[in-house]
Amino acid sequence: MEQGTFVFLDEWGRPSSPTKGALIRKRNEQWRYLLGEETYAITREAGTERPFCGRFVASKEEGFYLCADCGLPLFSSAAKYVSGTGWPSFFAPFAPQNIQQTEDRSHGMLREEILCARCGAHLGHVFPDGPRPTGLRYCINSGALVFVPERLLQGRGKDGRPLQRAVFAGGCYWGMEQNFAKGKGVEATFAGYSGGTVPFPTYEEVCTSRTEHAEAVLVFFDPQQVSYEGLLARFWEFHDPTTPNRQGPDVGPQYRSVIFVYDEAQRKAAERSRQALAESGRFRDPIVTEIVPARGFFFAEEYQQRYNEKHGISGGCGRVP
Repeated sequence: MEQGTFVFLDEWGRPSSPTKGALIRKRNEQWRYLLGEETYAITREAGTERPFCGRFVASKEEGFYLCADCGLPLFSSAAKYVSGTGWPSFFAPFAPQNIQQTEDRSHGMLREEILCARCGAHLGHVFPDGPRPTGLRYCINSGALVFVPERLLQGRGKDGRPLQRAVFAGGCYWGMEQNFAKGKGVEATFAGYSGGTVPFPTYEEVCTSRTEHAEAVLVFFDPQQVSYEGLLARFWEFHDPTTPNRQGPDVGPQYRSVIFVYDEAQRKAAERSRQALAESGRFRDPIVTEIVPARGFFFAEEYQQRYNEKHGISGGCGRVP
């Protein structure tokens, strides 16, 4: 699998050191299905949205702008400024290795096109008329970006209230992410990979079973509205905890049942909950759910986030065509 070197974002909002990662390449028909027509037209056909119409033109919230196709961090709000051109503008990328530049001679002009270095998505162009300290203006389509608030990764809700985090794995993360997202007290959810040996893996790498990751869901929740024990109760409802390395038709270690705990309180609560379920007689077969320390959650590609919602799926787990 072809590799590149990138700077990723960890679950706490911290940039990684430059890390090798697989490039993401798909057929045009796959991208069209995964992205939808609007994003596909911008990122895969080099389209341009109308000025002053993009959702991030006037955004001032602190956070990170990720590739709308693969989720690689591209820009930070710390480098964003109002250029008056009608498109989101930045004077520097999140990390130089996350951006590629190439000559663009379309429309009778000579410009420097900006691409996502990991998946090749068209983002916009860069011009030499920006502010200090770089003197550059990265002129980017809103439709090529998704935004993650910095306060969320630091555990703060919209009104500043403290949030807690939990990570669960129990089969395909599309359905589990959707089910947790609908619950009371859940501020945000992210699909990703945990429990493995390869940093920042791709979906394709995880599917080989060689990385040892499980498809997992990171849940940010308000403990004033829902307890950790309440999330555990939902977790048991969403999947069958008695089938090792399997959920329905999905077979492999990436579909194993795991509770990844952040501290001793979560560990004890998870063990009590698992024991109570085992003694309830609800399942005839033994419960095989693991309870292990949370040691790194790696965000899945952007096209994997909120997958069921994007594609009108409820509950079940389909496959990428």
